[in-house]
Amino acid sequence: FLPIVVKAFEMEIIPANRIVAQIGETLILTCNTTGCASPSFSWRTQMDNPLGGTVKNHRTYSTLTMNPVSVVNSHDYLCTVFCGEQEKKEKSIKVDLYSFPSDPIIEIRPSSLVYGEQVTVICKIPDVYPSDHLEVILKKEEHVLHEENFYEDDSTNTETKTVTYSFKYTAEDIGKEITCVAKLPIANMDFEPKERVTSQKLNANFGPQNTIITVSPDNPPMEGDSLNLTCVTESNPSPQIVWRKHLADESFWHLTENNVLSIPYARFNDSGLYICEVINLVTNKTEIATVDIVIQDGPKNTMISVIPATAVKEGETVTMKCTSSGNPAPVISWKKKKATGEYEKIFKDETLTIQSVKSQDLGLYACEAYNQFGKEEKVVNLLVQVPPQNITVLVYPSENVKEGENVTITCSTYSNPPSQMVLKKVHQEKEIILPSVNGTFILYNVTKNDTGRYLLDVFNEVGNNIKGIEIAVVGRLEKPDQMIPLIIAFSCVAAIAVPVVAILIYVSRKAKINGSYSLVKALRLKV
Repeated sequence: FLPIVVKAFEMEIIPANRIVAQIGETLILTCNTTGCASPSFSWRTQMDNPLGGTVKNHRTYSTLTMNPVSVVNSHDYLCTVFCGEQEKKEKSIKVDLYSFPSDPIIEIRPSSLVYGEQVTVICKIPDVYPSDHLEVILKKEEHVLHEENFYEDDSTNTETKTVTYSFKYTAEDIGKEITCVAKLPIANMDFEPKERVTSQKLNANFGPQNTIITVSPDNPPMEGDSLNLTCVTESNPSPQIVWRKHLADESFWHLTENNVLSIPYARFNDSGLYICEVINLVTNKTEIATVDIVIQDGPKNTMISVIPATAVKEGETVTMKCTSSGNPAPVISWKKKKATGEYEKIFKDETLTIQSVKSQDLGLYACEAYNQFGKEEKVVNLLVQVPPQNITVLVYPSENVKEGENVTITCSTYSNPPSQMVLKKVHQEKEIILPSVNGTFILYNVTKNDTGRYLLDVFNEVGNNIKGIEIAVVGRLEKPDQMIPLIIAFSCVAAIAVPVVAILIYVSRKAKINGSYSLVKALRLKV
């Protein structure tokens, strides 16, 4: 059998050496045992002061946690361990504290330095402990301005210590560096850093002044170019910069708060007055610079407006206005399309006015906007509305016909829009109304009952015109193919020319024509 080795009862404190802890941090002391199955632990300070921490016992070790470490933890801590009733061991460890958490803070007063006046440098060392070891040096460049220590200080907790020094500010001082060196040399205490340094330049606060705007590229920008506007100024401290654009309604559009305003793809509507406002919050001064940006481009957004409308009545006044954007401002001219299909220049201005419009004024009008970078055209179709005019009526074979013959009435006219036609027979009892087929009316196998007055009503949405025709049916038809045409012409004010339909139609007595109308049959149905 192997001999059983029994470990001796031992204890240790971790960390084992003298502890240097910074106030505000966390410190954990561990009391550890070996050789004892069920140890019991207790913690205390040598002077029986409060522990200032939290104890947690585990099976073979115990911890004392100080979170955060404060000045009450500057003691010798004693850990006692019992193993059964007979065995007892103790160990202690010393906790030394310090506080030197951050670099000094320099304040220079007044904030706006003026040559020849007194300037005060204030150096603050935050949360120092123990402050009776603190040493402070103020320097201008490498020249020592002031030294101060706090050896006689009796503070028992962390404190912010302040060192102040004043001198006359001169032109030679501008840009020189003020340095505050704080030292906390404590013998037999191992911590870093034991020296902290802060520097700040002596700069006079001024400006903003000499503010200008530079434009890149410096040549006149075209649409599609990239554009950078840079606001350059002299100011200390660095100023706040605000870009705005002056809008057409006298308001301002806030763009950005940066010294460079970038327009990656310039458009025509980026043209305008740009304002750079520079604000020094220390000197409480503001300066403004402006630049007028003009984006060059060919004609764009060309439009035609027509008053009162693109369709007007004969005799009215029509005004056509052409507008276009571009830089330089486009030149506007008007052209009219001729019958040959070519355009003829007729006017050079934005607004084309036609007084007392006539039918020959209708047609296509083109507005051309052009400058050195291009041109753009827009077309409008002007319609002149004319009531039925220059009516021509053809009665075949004649107004005086034999019984059994067919009578063809053909009508043509000038109008716009195209006319409709209705033939009316004024009957003794009622009015018989017949529409036309392409301006043609046919009375089949007329009888004496067809004798009478006929009214031809020619109309469109603008107006109408009525012409009267007297037809007399006498005797019986002797010759089958008698052709005695009679053309009755009525003339009115000319407008749109519609070719005169002069059609002589030979109609057989017994012929039946599709789309024609028989007044005789209509009368027989109505009477």
